[in-house]
Amino acid sequence: MRFYQETITEADRLTSSADGQLELLRTQELLRRGLPSPPASVLDVGGGPGTHARWLIEDGYHVRLVDPVPRHVEQARALVPGCAAELGDARMLAAEDASYDVVLLLGPLYHLIDAADRRRALREAYRVLRPGGLLAAAGINRYASLFEHTAFAHLHKPSVRDSIASILASRIHDGKKAFTAAYFHSGEDLRNEVSEAGFADAQVFGVEGPAWALLKATEQHTGESVADSDLFASALTAARLAEPYPELLAASSHLLSMARREP
Repeated sequence: MRFYQETITEADRLTSSADGQLELLRTQELLRRGLPSPPASVLDVGGGPGTHARWLIEDGYHVRLVDPVPRHVEQARALVPGCAAELGDARMLAAEDASYDVVLLLGPLYHLIDAADRRRALREAYRVLRPGGLLAAAGINRYASLFEHTAFAHLHKPSVRDSIASILASRIHDGKKAFTAAYFHSGEDLRNEVSEAGFADAQVFGVEGPAWALLKATEQHTGESVADSDLFASALTAARLAEPYPELLAASSHLLSMARREP
């Protein structure tokens, strides 16, 4: 709560850097492949300040956003026209059974450290989805911190090296420094969790692909945006080309699982 209320402004994360913009663009294009035609109903669980709700509403969807952070709910209400937003917990949704065509979990699973809590969130998503409805659930890749802190050019420092080694071994960041508490998935982990919750045809995609850290490193060390550059275009192309190759999932920053509640 402190991290999102006081430390960072989540509303800027997907627009202020090239790797953030790559995450947003790729999430959009992956979701649009599976989304039903508008106007369908979308429950955006852990939807933050409404970054995804905004473009979904612009595409013609009916979106209700649920988030545990008061600041995010206030921002979504103020900044996203047509977005209904309320405080809520992914593990205990207020929505009725089989009431939505789509449920998005684009943040909760990597902020729920306990596997039992992730299972509860997925079961709740299953409960509120209509038969045949779409689940889209995101995870942070187990190796994302390795690439990120290399891009920051301080991975070789003993304190950083030891911290990242701990994340790689445990899959958990304790939240005591920098980023908030988080769980890191492999592609297989995420697919298994979704399937074990009862969803059918679970697939996992690498969101940013294998070249996102090049964008972060370039901006970090030049101080200049590369969002409109040939480097960005190449990183986006790399993400698209990498999709058929499961071994390249491990190079992406975020993973996205898409699955269905069985009819």
